[in-house]
Amino acid sequence: MRDLDTFLFQELMKETEEERAILEGNQAVNKKIYTNLTSDFVIQSEKFLEDNLIMIRKHPRYIDFPRHSHDYIEMNYVFHGKFHQKVANEPITLKQGDILLLNQYIEHELQACEEEDIIINFIIHPGFFDYILSHLSTGFIQSQMLHFLMNSMFDYTKKGEYLYYPVSDSDRIQDIMNQLLKEMMEESILSKTKIKFLMGLLIIELIEQKNQTNQNSLKSEHHAFLTEVFRYIEEHYQEANLQALANRVNQTAYWVSKQIKALTNQNFKDLVQEKRLLMAKNLLVYSDLSMQSIAEEVGYENISYFYRLFKNKYGMTPKAYKMQLIKQD
Repeated sequence: MRDLDTFLFQELMKETEEERAILEGNQAVNKKIYTNLTSDFVIQSEKFLEDNLIMIRKHPRYIDFPRHSHDYIEMNYVFHGKFHQKVANEPITLKQGDILLLNQYIEHELQACEEEDIIINFIIHPGFFDYILSHLSTGFIQSQMLHFLMNSMFDYTKKGEYLYYPVSDSDRIQDIMNQLLKEMMEESILSKTKIKFLMGLLIIELIEQKNQTNQNSLKSEHHAFLTEVFRYIEEHYQEANLQALANRVNQTAYWVSKQIKALTNQNFKDLVQEKRLLMAKNLLVYSDLSMQSIAEEVGYENISYFYRLFKNKYGMTPKAYKMQLIKQD
């Protein structure tokens, strides 16, 4: 574990209003801070996020938290000390520098932290992952692989899952965490935007960390298969067809189709369409080709069909999209 940032440590050691109330004798969790529900203890994102996609707060010390779940994705980070909890009845102790990522359906209960146990909670709206995909990925293969890897972090069904990252020795991850905490402590006009991008980088680093520890697993095979699928579409999107891809990976078209759907939640046709429309958008921006020529260039002979697909994807016709760009210039 690298040396602690002295400023952050001193600031985070200060007691919050909630912690002072606990020390004064309020030894029951004030559920009104966390939920409007009167039955199950489900911590609600509306109590913290307001109009934001992500919020960072220090976990209150000195008090046990009873079994609960959340309607958002939560990340625990141990800045200093340790953190004892039960996640789905499994005891887990996080040590300094560790990260625990929990999906929105899992239940856990938390043991009271002592004075020098500094835990940071990240409250993350599920829509934040769409934000990452739209802002941090460029190019078809990169965006599709990132989408797959992020979805593979959790099974987004109503099944409680968590991921544990013992990353205290990762200088890159610890640097990002320190930057995030400084933005939390030293809020500026750009802090919210910087926090989003830093969180995006952190998620990508965690994805890479997970891949490195699972290189011989089935998910690694899935990774290799999808890389080949996306590479084929990148190279042959104008005339791409499922049988040609199946021949390339030495499998039946039926098997390839089922695998793609299972791993990406999209059909082969959807992925080809995604690439074609991305190329069409680039041609609208960077060329003077006619609409008919652009449609044909990306693989569509029927311009009406091309117009319909483009509008469904981007909310306007290709011509309107082009005009919008001209006005912006």
